[in-house]
Parts: sequence; structure tokens; C-alpha cells
Amino acid sequence: MSEPGSLLRSLSGRSTARNFHSHVINEIGAGVISGRYPIGTTLPNDAELMADFEVSRTVLREALKTLEAKGLLEARPKVGTKVAKKSRWNLYDPQVLAWHLDAPPDAEFLSGLHEVRRSLEPIAAAEVARRRTADQIRLMLYWIRQMETSLTSPQNFALADFELHRIVADAAHNPFIRALYGVIELAHAFAYQRLVDTPEEEVLVAILDKHKMLVERIEYGDEAGTRTAMLETIEHDRQIALRS
Repeated sequence: MSEPGSLLRSLSGRSTARNFHSHVINEIGAGVISGRYPIGTTLPNDAELMADFEVSRTVLREALKTLEAKGLLEARPKVGTKVAKKSRWNLYDPQVLAWHLDAPPDAEFLSGLHEVRRSLEPIAAAEVARRRTADQIRLMLYWIRQMETSLTSPQNFALADFELHRIVADAAHNPFIRALYGVIELAHAFAYQRLVDTPEEEVLVAILDKHKMLVERIEYGDEAGTRTAMLETIEHDRQIALRS
């Protein structure tokens, strides 16, 4: 799940891995995040993993290297490949974030996810309100209209919601804000996960109203109002996610 929006697109049905390499990465990566491969334990040896996944040693080793680069695993001479501590996990990696969606609930992780958004997105939104352009406003209004026309299609609504937040992140011209794409998308996935399976139009209407207010405050150049409106959208996402 590396392309922005791919996690939200998968909510209506998990897509299968495209090849053996990505399959092994997904299976072991998700297994680490879920606790199936507990922290501090050593993975089965290469022969066992090759048999389990029916792949060659080359495919397996490349997959393990990828997971090491994401901070989930660490290879130790004469010991094997161990599951790394959580403090080493790259939580800004889109795949690492995406694997948390199907993992057992983690209150600390969810709290941190929304705290990062509360800390940075309102700052970005206020900056956009200060120096917004007509083109940026047109794009935001376009995604508001997409949300309006997708009230009976929660997945499309979720994608439009996410794209609106992406525009705000881009318009802030801050590379560290852009690095939040994965965080923002995962927060949206937690909020919309249940709604995709069980649509509730009144919930979507409430989300839409908050985003309309956000765009209105940006359009008016109201920095303080924009900051407040963004905080309210984030808190609303958190409350919906907690209900799921």
C-alpha cells in the first residue's frame, strides 16, 4: 500500500499481493504488527519460511531486507532474523501504517496517530488560509462536491475526504506535513472502516458539514477559524473510529 489512497480503496475488499515478493513482505510485515511474530523473537529459519511461502531463497532474502529497511526486523549473525522493538519501526512508512488497520486494537498507537494529526494539520491549514490561491480553493471545492455526490458511496466519500486533506497538506508547502500522508490516510481508514460495510448517511452528512466549514474558513482567510475547523474534523474522525 504505497500509493496515496490505496489503503482506503482496499476497505471494500483486500487486494491480493501482486507477486511472491510482495506476498512475503505483506504476510511477515502484517504478522509482526499483529503480534503473530512477537517482538524479540527469532523468525523461523530460511528453509522453513521458504517452504511456508513456497518461494526461493532469493525472493525470501529480498523480502526480509525490505522489512529490515522498514525497521520491523533485524538480522543478527549466528542468531537469525529477529523481530525488532517497536521503537525501531518506521511508523511513517505507508505499508507499516497500513498493517496496523487489521492488527488488534492498540490504544497507545491510536492515541498517538490522532495526536500527530492534531499537532500538525491545524498548523498546515492555518498556513494555507494565510496564503491560499484561487486554484487551491477550486480544488478544495471540487472535492467537497465529490463528497456531496458520494453520500451513498462511503468508499468514494472517504477518498474525496482524504484528497481534500492532501490538498491542504500540499498547499502548506512543508515537506514534513506532506510526510503525514500515510498517517492521515490510516486515520481516515480507521474512521471509515465500519461505514464502508454499514453505510450511515447521517454520519457522512455530519463529516461533510465539518469539511465545508473547513474550506469556508480557508477561503475567507480566517487562520484561527481554520485551525479550529481542522481540529474539529480530526476529533470527529477520532470519535467515529472509536465507535468501530
